[in-house]
Amino acid sequence: MTDQATCKGAACCAPTSNPDLPFDPESVAPLLLDWYGREGRELPWRGTRDPYRVWLSEIMLQQTGVATVIPYYQRFLERFPTVLDLAAAELDAAIELWAGLGYYSRARNLHAAARKVTAEHGGRFPETLEALQALPGVGRSTAGAIRAIAFDRPGVILDGNVRRVLCRLLAVTDDPRATATEKELWRWAEALTPENRSHDYAQAIMDLGATLCTPRRPDCPRCPLAGLCRAKALGLEDELPRRAARKSVPTRMQVALLLERDGRFLVRQRPFSGMLGGLWEFPASDVAEGQLPLVVARRLLADLGLAGEPTEAGRVRHVYSHFKLDLRLYRAAVTDEFAVAEGVASRRLTAVELADLPLHGAHKKVLSDLIQSQPSTPESRSRP
Repeated sequence: MTDQATCKGAACCAPTSNPDLPFDPESVAPLLLDWYGREGRELPWRGTRDPYRVWLSEIMLQQTGVATVIPYYQRFLERFPTVLDLAAAELDAAIELWAGLGYYSRARNLHAAARKVTAEHGGRFPETLEALQALPGVGRSTAGAIRAIAFDRPGVILDGNVRRVLCRLLAVTDDPRATATEKELWRWAEALTPENRSHDYAQAIMDLGATLCTPRRPDCPRCPLAGLCRAKALGLEDELPRRAARKSVPTRMQVALLLERDGRFLVRQRPFSGMLGGLWEFPASDVAEGQLPLVVARRLLADLGLAGEPTEAGRVRHVYSHFKLDLRLYRAAVTDEFAVAEGVASRRLTAVELADLPLHGAHKKVLSDLIQSQPSTPESRSRP
């Protein structure tokens, strides 16, 4: 789920008196709720009104599908069953459990929000939209979902699923991310949100987008709103919402050093702020245009206070949200102590031990190749 815009206060979430809808806005909720009663999904976070669990699921579902989220959600609750447990933990622990889920700023915001709830609200989640949006990582749509699902009070939602439903229901042919269109979608979402059964309605409209009104090949014959849908009436259900032209994704080149001493490899922790904050990686450096990877690898080795000649050890390609990474690997066996910059956390671990560390995506691929290349040992054979 992706939040857009910023709520200006409770008034902005009141139902609009002139929604410009081609049908009675009050006709939508009964159809949707009847369908949800028959077809609603059974999910681990359904059936609870615990604001902590609702909030946790909503944050995890931002930009991430249900099937991916479920095991992470369950592991998080095993480790941190309450918001107080999460607030009391170190950020490292939260990031470790988050590794692999992507968009790592969510993990940092999750931890910061838990501490804010504990410090400012006595461990109880606030119920107002304003107070919910004051929590790190909680935007207008997520606040509406938490308010509706956890507290059964009207909360307007405009996540990716709901946006798609509205674009088809109202045959929105403009770019749904354009400012003017975004404003209209929020206005229509507010008009359709009922005063009663907020808990069920919020989950029903999200379920509709996730299961029937899907990005491709929507299942219109089973849709409870098919009789109201303008896109279906106009034969535009497969064309809407309009997709923005894909932007070209740049490719970045980096080198990474696999520095081995006594069977252990050096890894460093990235700063907690910024991309992939708090995750671990092999020593790495960007390769600027016109530079040779080997030259950059030699300089990185020297920066670590080590002598020797790095040798090519392979290449990994990985795609992040905003760029593609071309990672050139160099290996060196060293006898001296590693020099690590002050304030940078580092560890020397075996390949097997590294498997339990939250490495980010590209370096996880490096580790996979590294483990496969290691000779079998009693230690490695003992891993389940």
